Amino acid sequence: MSIGEFITTNFNDFISYTGFANAEVGNLIMIAVGAFFIWLAIKKDFEPLLLVPIGLGIILGNIPFRADAGLEIGLYEDNSVLNIFYQGVRQGWYPPLVFLGIGAMTDFSALIANPKLILIGAAAQFGIFGAYMIALLLGFEPNQAAGIAIIGGADGPTAIFLSSKLSPNLMGAIAVCAYSYMALVPVIQPFIMRLLTTDKERVIKMKPGRQVSQTERILFPIIGLLLTTFLVPSGLPLLGMLFFGNLLKESGKTTRLAKTATTSLNDAIVVLLGLTVGCSTQASEFLTMNTIKIFALGAFAFIIATASGVIFVKLMNLFLSKDNKINPLIGNAGVSAVPMAARISNNLGLEYDRHNFLLMHAMGPNVAGVIGSAVAAGTLLGFLS
Repeated sequence: MSIGEFITTNFNDFISYTGFANAEVGNLIMIAVGAFFIWLAIKKDFEPLLLVPIGLGIILGNIPFRADAGLEIGLYEDNSVLNIFYQGVRQGWYPPLVFLGIGAMTDFSALIANPKLILIGAAAQFGIFGAYMIALLLGFEPNQAAGIAIIGGADGPTAIFLSSKLSPNLMGAIAVCAYSYMALVPVIQPFIMRLLTTDKERVIKMKPGRQVSQTERILFPIIGLLLTTFLVPSGLPLLGMLFFGNLLKESGKTTRLAKTATTSLNDAIVVLLGLTVGCSTQASEFLTMNTIKIFALGAFAFIIATASGVIFVKLMNLFLSKDNKINPLIGNAGVSAVPMAARISNNLGLEYDRHNFLLMHAMGPNVAGVIGSAVAAGTLLGFLS
């Protein structure tokens, strides 16, 4: 072989490995989707800590290359770096670590001071079970339907945890859908809240919560752990880490551990989780009719969860005295998008009465929603695994 032929052959081989030679329309569509996620995060400030890693991950996961090249660079190729990172998603150990951080940064005082608010968080889980029934009617298998339905809890880590156990083939679509709707909380929820409440209800002023003692705050994660995990042992990985993180925060003796759980450890896990979830959305796996159904069901579940919380507060008010009425605007906070949903309650309340601060009241059902979605996930896992 002459030098010219050698160079030509190797150049042709090189070209065959490039993304330009292997790109398909699906890859370009998904790269555009990833860029759109990044735009939403930076330009519109929609959950940048989630959407930037996921958006870049979508782009990274759809860089085309020859599948038969044996380069060990793709997410689904054994021994590749991305595949090693992805084990945390597939084996389900990223979500419990995220819950550790959530527990360590969560103040349950509003819930402890007014325990009936936990009922609002429970009511918001109707979206999960309603979507589950619809998913079954659309032809999804029970395990797949459960993974899709948990999107209604507006809790990305819970959705990843459950889908990794019950429907791993749909996990990429479920995870992206869950985080997308979490980021769109400020867009979706206000319309539903206005639609279901009257002007009179929106200006209801709630009594300030009582002062909660440190002893109560220390006992809450221990008692909460026992009650929830005795009821649904299958939710132990999430609930155990949630209450463990909260105990680190409230004990007053493990401040360094709580700080680590909420900062460096949590940041590292969120980076890896977001990036690998994004990478899992390869066009061949993501651009399917099932993905469209999942996004439609996710929207349905999220809308029903929000509406259920608001309507349940209106029903509760029928049995409460005039001085103890609950503002229905905090009903949306029953979904577990913490603290976004609570901020929406507060912002909408201030829109109708600039002296009516609902944030602390809304945090009660908001943190109850975190517990509720984990319990719902544990219930579905217990029934279907």
